Parts: sequence; C-alpha cells; structure tokens
Amino acid sequence: MKLQDALFNWLQIRVVSEAREDDNAARETMDFFETILREDHNLSHFAIVQTDDSMYVLDYVHEGVSKKQMFDRISVEALLHDINSNPKYNS
Repeated sequence: MKLQDALFNWLQIRVVSEAREDDNAARETMDFFETILREDHNLSHFAIVQTDDSMYVLDYVHEGVSKKQMFDRISVEALLHDINSNPKYNS
C-alpha cells in the first residue's frame, strides 16, 4: 500500500472512530492502519494538525523528516457519511 493511501485510510477511519466512540470495529481498523504507517512506512509521528471547511492537514515524520499532507474534507468524511446513512450500522 502506498504511503498516501495508508495516510488517507487512517484519516478516514480516525474520523469515523472519533464520531462513533462505541464502534470497536472502527477503532480496531484505525489501529491496523497505525501499524501499517509505523511498520511498513517507518512513520514515527502522524497527526491531524488542521481542519477547515475544505481540507484536513496531517503532519507526519517519515524517516526523520517532517512532512505535511492535505486531504479533501469531503473525500475524508465520505466513509463516515456512508456508515451513518446505512441503517445496518446504526441500530
């Protein structure tokens, strides 16, 4: 999995996990992507540092180098919207 894809997947599931605090599957999936980021991509730090109406901004450290990555807010929040729209996941 490419680094950008892993960051995006982690961010999407983190947004879901924060919005659905009792969703153990979301938390476990977030932990899975954190492992990928740390072990497969050698990130020592990654965090959401900014959000606004259009973007999420992540800071991360890859092999000792600080970097930033921006993601479109609508794309990031699409998974949460899909989950919340499905009655199967909202009982």
